[in-house]
Amino acid sequence: MNALAILSWAIIGAQIMLALAMCCAVYRLVAGPRAQDRILGLDTLYVNAMLLLVTFGIRIGSTLFFEAALVIGLLGFVSTLALAKFLMRGEVIE
Repeated sequence: MNALAILSWAIIGAQIMLALAMCCAVYRLVAGPRAQDRILGLDTLYVNAMLLLVTFGIRIGSTLFFEAALVIGLLGFVSTLALAKFLMRGEVIE
């Protein structure tokens, strides 16, 4: 086996594991008993989606997926901060 075949199989395995992690995050998002659990599920979901896009970009060889992952990361971080502030104070904008 050459290095390219090993890299291809590793990327496919990582994508499968990330898809399973996304399923677990969706379960936590839907069945979370508290709002904090749902926010953590959403946070995990966007991180896994971002990493899935990165692995897909490596597999295809396109830089467009890396830019989309960067946008998802930025928007997910801001949304997590806004939701955490809402849970602490009851309002986002003071």
